[in-house]
Amino acid sequence: MLDLKSRLDERFVKAVDMMLHVQGRVVVTGMGKSGHIGRKIAATLASTGTPAMFVHPGEASHGDLGMIQLVDVVLGISNSGESDELVAILPVLKRQGVPLIAMTGGLNSALARHADVVIDSSVAKEACPLNLAPTASTTAQLALGDALAVALLDARGFKPEDFARSHPGGSLGRRLLTHVSDVMRSGDAVPRVLPDASFSDLMREMSHKGLGASAVADAAGQVLGVFTDGDLRRLIEKGQDLRALSASDVMHAKPRTIRQDALAVEAAEMMEAHRITSILVVNDAGHLCGAINSNDLMRAKVI
Repeated sequence: MLDLKSRLDERFVKAVDMMLHVQGRVVVTGMGKSGHIGRKIAATLASTGTPAMFVHPGEASHGDLGMIQLVDVVLGISNSGESDELVAILPVLKRQGVPLIAMTGGLNSALARHADVVIDSSVAKEACPLNLAPTASTTAQLALGDALAVALLDARGFKPEDFARSHPGGSLGRRLLTHVSDVMRSGDAVPRVLPDASFSDLMREMSHKGLGASAVADAAGQVLGVFTDGDLRRLIEKGQDLRALSASDVMHAKPRTIRQDALAVEAAEMMEAHRITSILVVNDAGHLCGAINSNDLMRAKVI
């Protein structure tokens, strides 16, 4: 197992090149435990930018060979290289002219003889004490399959954003694909008052909208300030008479805002960095268009 690194030679490079420049898909095939590894390799390739699918060699002999096109490249996986179901379809692939990469420990096997390039996945001994159950050999196949996927990922310049697009249901996908505009409160749900609004009107707006804060904006929507529950507590602690005050008197001027096209995770990072629980959202013109708080982000599973 420890000598796998030394097998990343010109044959491995040629296999990567074939898969990188394939016009169709990488079709992975294998029987038994090698088939299970093959399914995982196909899934890893597909999620990292290389179109791939798994075809069961037994089903291929009964019609599924039609899934494999001349523009594809086949990655055949077999420790012995002599699995009957896989060997049965090799002559057909050869006649069709479909390029074949073999991942096998049988370097003189039927699979190796039919292949355009052979990746050596041989192991000295299985981890099974009987040296029978595929253990070390499948681990070698998995490691080499992951190495292919990582080499292809790097060659394609694959980025986290690309990975997220194929994983929209995962936490990474939510973090990299969810924008502030997707989860923010908008329209009438955004607490806002004019700067000359009375303190009573400001409190009613905050209470009604339930954000724990209210924007103070002019008639055009330009954000002038914000007033929060924390600001209210501090005013009460000072013993100040609040009845005669207006929104402009109590607001925190030039508050932190975030653009609607920013990632929601950026809003979460801003809240954490500045120890705040809500942020006003502005559009390209800098006008108020929404608001977002930590509860909104938690509901969207961004945090």
